[in-house]
Amino acid sequence: MCGSIQPSSPVGFKGFGIAKEKLETRVPFVHEGEEFALGHGSVLIAAITSCTNTSNPSVMLGAGLLAKKAVEAGLKVQPYIKTSLSPGSGVVTRYLQESGVLPHLTALGFHIAGYGCMTCIGNSGPLDEHVVAAIEKGDLVCCGVLSGNRNFEGRIHPHTRANYLASPPLVIAYALAGTVAIDFQSQPIGHSSEDGKPVYLRDIWPSPEEIREVELKHVLPHMFQEVYGNIGRGNERWNSLDAPEGTLYSWDPESTYIRSPPFFSNMTKELKGVSSVEDAHVLLFLGDSVTTDHISPAGNIARNSPAARYLTARGVTPREFNTYGSRRGNDEVMARGTFANIRLVNKFLGRAAPRTIHFPSGDEMDVYEAAERYREEGRPLIILAGKDYGSGSSRDWAAKGPFLQGIKAVIAESFERIHRSNLVGMGIMPLEFLPGESPDTLGLTGKETFCIDIPRDLKPKQTLTVKVSGGQEFGAVARFDTDVELTYFRHGGILNYMIRKMLN
Repeated sequence: MCGSIQPSSPVGFKGFGIAKEKLETRVPFVHEGEEFALGHGSVLIAAITSCTNTSNPSVMLGAGLLAKKAVEAGLKVQPYIKTSLSPGSGVVTRYLQESGVLPHLTALGFHIAGYGCMTCIGNSGPLDEHVVAAIEKGDLVCCGVLSGNRNFEGRIHPHTRANYLASPPLVIAYALAGTVAIDFQSQPIGHSSEDGKPVYLRDIWPSPEEIREVELKHVLPHMFQEVYGNIGRGNERWNSLDAPEGTLYSWDPESTYIRSPPFFSNMTKELKGVSSVEDAHVLLFLGDSVTTDHISPAGNIARNSPAARYLTARGVTPREFNTYGSRRGNDEVMARGTFANIRLVNKFLGRAAPRTIHFPSGDEMDVYEAAERYREEGRPLIILAGKDYGSGSSRDWAAKGPFLQGIKAVIAESFERIHRSNLVGMGIMPLEFLPGESPDTLGLTGKETFCIDIPRDLKPKQTLTVKVSGGQEFGAVARFDTDVELTYFRHGGILNYMIRKMLN
């Protein structure tokens, strides 16, 4: 098991800043007519989710056998905990059915939700409004436990500040316990609903021999052959869809899901060359370990966000907002969703919020709206950041979104490898502070304006001069690591390069 805000972070509440006198905070609430209470560590989401280990028969059958024994012992999962089961393939469903464990998983709330990206990418759906109110009232650090492989801050759900990665059996165990603040060795996982006796995890944990016996009996080759052999046939609903024919897509201007992308709107057939960046303002001043989930969230669209206002203006009700991931074919939504993660910490504000300061006016506003105001004023933008900028998923919109917001360069102490490459692919300059230097050592506040001199004969990893308003200068390494990357940059990104190559 690992967590709580990225796969490499330790299990526990370290870093959440919970005051000692508030560790035992309990907030009562009513759910479906029954009273419950939440505290720090309460589990709100328990998901056996599609990626990583949900095609492993041993752990999936182990989870099923654990569920079977839990039901037989009279244990239940609290009804306010959002549970889900997303098998890695239809074969998993077959052997869960054939082995007889699926009804027990269902009895604990682990219904099959489907096959595909689920909780791991933020498709967990909303929590009960009374649960959310209790979290906000007590400023609680509540939790998600999932069998996926990503748990970056703000990714799983905006109201589960701690999210842990665990095996499918442990997902069920923590769902039964209702909290991660438990020692399974010394504390019962629950009490029987029949006689009230304590039940420990060791009482219901299946042995390797039990799991192996069921696996040998019910995971059979013909299941794989039948399921995968029928994939191309689809199903009645899929086959009845009315799909247009032809090689060109017919764009629907009324669609809020798919729009013609704007990346080629101002493109010219001839290469214009690269210009230096003049008098750029800092849109965001960020710290270390800013992930692609901070930059371009894939989960729920908050009702008070710029993306929500865009959708509402087009007749979409909050119930139909869906997620950023589902609307990534709409650049208007995704540009508004860039830096919309509620866990984003901007040093201009000193708190977590998807907002920034428009320095010419001094106004605080949503990041997208500030970027739009800068664009209207004709002011280029940059980002200042710390170490490991762009860690996490290799999400293309984490580069596309900043491009659409007018970001010309990101100056960071270091970059995650794939995200740096994606920035280059969108024509954004990744600049790295020289060793031993950082915004702090250079005394940068982010309120300055910046000029970046880009020579015509720019070479890979060349040190450029960055001039700061007030007369200060510092060096930064242009993280174009190859001549090919420089070619992409000179074309304004890999998309423009490929189009020009096709035209020629």
